[in-house]
Amino acid sequence: MLLLAAILMFSLSACSDDNVVAQQPKTYKMSGFAKGADVSWLTQMETSGYKFYNAKGTETECMHLMRDLGFNSIRLRVWVNPTDGWCNKQDVLVKALRARRLGMRLMIDFHYSDSWADPSQQTIPAEWKNYSLDEMCQAVANHTKDVLQTLKDNGIDSVEWVQTGNETRTGMLWEVGRASGGNTANFSKLVNAGYDAAKSVYPATKVIVHIDQGNVLSHYTWLFDGMKSDGAKWDVIGMSLYPTESNWQQATTDCLNNVTTLKQRYGTDVMICEVGAPYDATWAPDFLKLMVDGAKQNAACLGVFYWEPECYGGWQGYANGAFDTSGKPTAALDAFKD
Repeated sequence: MLLLAAILMFSLSACSDDNVVAQQPKTYKMSGFAKGADVSWLTQMETSGYKFYNAKGTETECMHLMRDLGFNSIRLRVWVNPTDGWCNKQDVLVKALRARRLGMRLMIDFHYSDSWADPSQQTIPAEWKNYSLDEMCQAVANHTKDVLQTLKDNGIDSVEWVQTGNETRTGMLWEVGRASGGNTANFSKLVNAGYDAAKSVYPATKVIVHIDQGNVLSHYTWLFDGMKSDGAKWDVIGMSLYPTESNWQQATTDCLNNVTTLKQRYGTDVMICEVGAPYDATWAPDFLKLMVDGAKQNAACLGVFYWEPECYGGWQGYANGAFDTSGKPTAALDAFKD
């Protein structure tokens, strides 16, 4: 009887221990190498009825799902006065609060436009249309400080990275801030206005100057050589890379090599601010693994951000998301798991 009682007590104890283990909350690594997702479309997608599911088909809030997939950072774009309201200051605040409540780190990407800014379009906000260079610098400073101060006033104690412009290989705020033909002076003044404003709110933030085609070194050297001569200020060089089926291996290798070269040339770290591949590309998982693993192994690279991975089902005609047509993550995102 004593032996039976002892066995029963041991069994109960073991079950109790198992329950304790089972009830332990999952831990997430939220520091170190940045594994990021730009989910700026999220609130708009949710309002349009889009839902998100884990691999088992269980409906899951998108940012929780991102965290469970290994992401520790969120990037959010901000437009000055977008006509539909999405990605304005208040929309950014809503998403930033959601991210911070999950312990996610934040990158705020200032486009300094009312809509998309990239090498083919850097359109001055309507309210700034007739500004001189000095007035434009002040507008950049005011807008940057206003958005970041709003985040800070609402309890967001840290924005780890701030982009002063989006894919600015050709400058920004055209024509005043166009960078071409070796002329980067006005662009550099605008960058400095954003840099100083960001630091005035979050002194520890790292300011990023971000351009596209991370596999093409010459795009970077001409711009940053000019900016260095101008006395421009930045903490991090940001890259984008969107390879194709025919070039993804070489483009990724070149991009990673350029990280090292840029660190040696300018003494600043590099962030891969945007990557993407077609959601149904058979090569996408291999591309992301090569990129993320290679970036982790390079001390000069601070992290990798996937651009709008949550997109699916033909959203806005964008096919480079990393969710399948049923709203579940594809194997491409396995690269971000620990």
